Amino acid sequence: MKISLLQQMYKDVLAGTPLPKESCYYTSSLHLCVEQSPGDESCDLPPAGGSVRSHEGTVWDTDGPTADDVSQNLENMNFSFCPREVMLLQLTLVRMLVAKAESQETESSTRQKYREILALLLKETKIDSKLVCLLNSHDQLLSHMASKSLASLVYFQLKEENAVNGTWLTFSLKTLLEFPMHTQVAECLWTLTAIVKDILKDKTLPKAGILKKLLAPLDAVLEGFYNSILLHHFDSHLCSSPYSEAANNLISFIDLLEALLASRTELELPLRCQRVLFLKVSYVLNFISSSTHYFIKKKFIMLLKKCVLYKPQEGAVSGSQFLQTPYLYEDMLALSNAVLQVVNLTWLNEIPLGEKASYFGSSEAPSGDNTQSGSDQSVLRALSLAVLKTLEFKFQNSATEAEIKEDFQSSMSQLLTFWRSHMKSSPNSHPVVHHCEWLSLIFIEQDDDMWEAAKALLLIYLKFDRLRRDAADNLSQEEEESWNFHTHASGYNPHCIFLFFLEKIAFDSTVLLDFLISSETCFLEYLVRYLKLLREDWHQFVNICNHFDTEHGTSQPISSIKPPCQEKQSCTTGVSLQNTCCKPEPQTWVPLASSHNHSVFATEQGDNEVAESNQSNSLLSNDNMSLLGSLQCLVNYDSSEDSETESVEKECLANTKQMPLNNESETMIRETVCSYTDDKEITLRSEVLPPKQKGSHTSYRLACIVSSDDIIPLRIMLYKSTKCLEELQKAISRLQRRNIFPYNPSALLRLLSHVEKLSENMNSQ
Repeated sequence: MKISLLQQMYKDVLAGTPLPKESCYYTSSLHLCVEQSPGDESCDLPPAGGSVRSHEGTVWDTDGPTADDVSQNLENMNFSFCPREVMLLQLTLVRMLVAKAESQETESSTRQKYREILALLLKETKIDSKLVCLLNSHDQLLSHMASKSLASLVYFQLKEENAVNGTWLTFSLKTLLEFPMHTQVAECLWTLTAIVKDILKDKTLPKAGILKKLLAPLDAVLEGFYNSILLHHFDSHLCSSPYSEAANNLISFIDLLEALLASRTELELPLRCQRVLFLKVSYVLNFISSSTHYFIKKKFIMLLKKCVLYKPQEGAVSGSQFLQTPYLYEDMLALSNAVLQVVNLTWLNEIPLGEKASYFGSSEAPSGDNTQSGSDQSVLRALSLAVLKTLEFKFQNSATEAEIKEDFQSSMSQLLTFWRSHMKSSPNSHPVVHHCEWLSLIFIEQDDDMWEAAKALLLIYLKFDRLRRDAADNLSQEEEESWNFHTHASGYNPHCIFLFFLEKIAFDSTVLLDFLISSETCFLEYLVRYLKLLREDWHQFVNICNHFDTEHGTSQPISSIKPPCQEKQSCTTGVSLQNTCCKPEPQTWVPLASSHNHSVFATEQGDNEVAESNQSNSLLSNDNMSLLGSLQCLVNYDSSEDSETESVEKECLANTKQMPLNNESETMIRETVCSYTDDKEITLRSEVLPPKQKGSHTSYRLACIVSSDDIIPLRIMLYKSTKCLEELQKAISRLQRRNIFPYNPSALLRLLSHVEKLSENMNSQ
């Protein structure tokens, strides 16, 4: 074998340059020298015969060259390879040829030359048969590279010839049908997964026709294999180690299921193998609660989460559109029923989440680390979200309150118990008493999951509310109180959830803006729906804010305070990462009752004493800032101007479709908004904002202008929450006027403006 030719070919193909010699010359260089043992499907490398000859004729023993030989060879740039290394280079070149032949960046004539070489490899050297043979090699690296190369060639034939490679198809059918008599199936599954992923990544390929041609011959066999590996021949003891053959087969199969799920949206009518995960999800649920290795169960849980989120692939259509695809309603209903059935049978409590977190190369936490040990938070969130989204789907497709009320109460009771058992409080954390607080505690570290969960509970609340109002024309006060009690006890009151979240981020409107301009969360959809509810349910929102103040002891008057900037009648309230315009004079801070002392409003505690205060010359502020230091503020709002009046009252979500931002656009938004902070000041009346927190990168400046004999009874929670939304409205308006907001926020601004008017009317009373 002339190694120098392969090396030069590698350099040329990598650069995409034309190959100067005839195609058959390169085909012979890529010919795989494998030997199949009689009666054995596996292949071995040819015997070295005692030596391997370099193209210069130097002969070395198979034990390898000496140090002097290596030095001399490096100087002459003539490398000697063992047969294994030669074959790995050949397999790498096959994959590179396919990639370059399909790349539009490669010149047309060069692409044609690469295609000729690949065609000769398939027809004359029967490279596909040799690759199938290598899949069963005991050399794991050779087997892995052979799988990748075979997948590339099958993909190449599908695209160029619109035909499935017969050798590969025969091998796949035989391997899957013979399971579990022959258990070596991982390599077959790897190859099929790689082919599907290659097809999905191709932007020019007519995916529907190609996928159907690829998967249709395997459809029934794949469903049978699903039944076999997860039900009929499943033994949890064989999967107790992630390195066993059974575990390797399962992990490979999970990857294939994920690829099939992602490919589902490409076909107008999905195949059975693309639906089986929904229709027979009970096999997966039983598997998750079994004694198999934690890593395998975690992969199944993450796959289940992808199913319930309607996001089988990046850029998938939105949930409402996705449900219009054939069979998906039926499939999601089957999945939801199966999940809720096991949840109501204490399935969640049977799933152990006691594995320790990873610590950068070690399984043990460093000394002094106060990180909570025990439950895997990512799995906790995934399971929780799966339950909430299945509840949402079940509710959206139920006609009466009685039809869903019992299931909901049972499922939420199980979920709350699950959260309580796996969220162990650290010594410095407060005990969670109010059920509505759990959502922000569980999901605060994962933005996209948090807003999916919040949206699910909001939609459930809205559906419940509509059904009960349809059932009774006039609801009595007792019925209203019972309804409010139920929403708090089950942890899905939307006002409580929103207020707890605002409290966790210290009422920082920049965090909300960050969510709004991000394409990675559904916060826009959630916020529009919530603001619509807030517009209609303002009195209930005010009542809950008052409950927060009562439970925290924060409903106290605020008297006049000297502005911290001397000889000025106004002061800037803003965010600065470095310097501030002035330092506040020493002031007396009267701390509020700790925000950790939450309780279930009128549900889990008796009568609570309302904190009273006679300290009229003080400023109240003691916010929960524990999470703020880790949140990067996006924009300053010092000079936000009033939003322009909108006249159109149409569909909110239709006018606020999110568009992804690139880094340059996000930088422009930051620079544009922050550029105002040095030029203008805002005069604030009776501001209550958190003081600068030790160790935080964010500095807050406060000024209040109140006459010496003016005492204002301030509702702290109502003030802070509405002020946060007001600042968000001003920031969006400013960005919109500069034409750098990523979508049309007119409908959103109308809703925020309405909340501002409600707040102003409240203050004027």
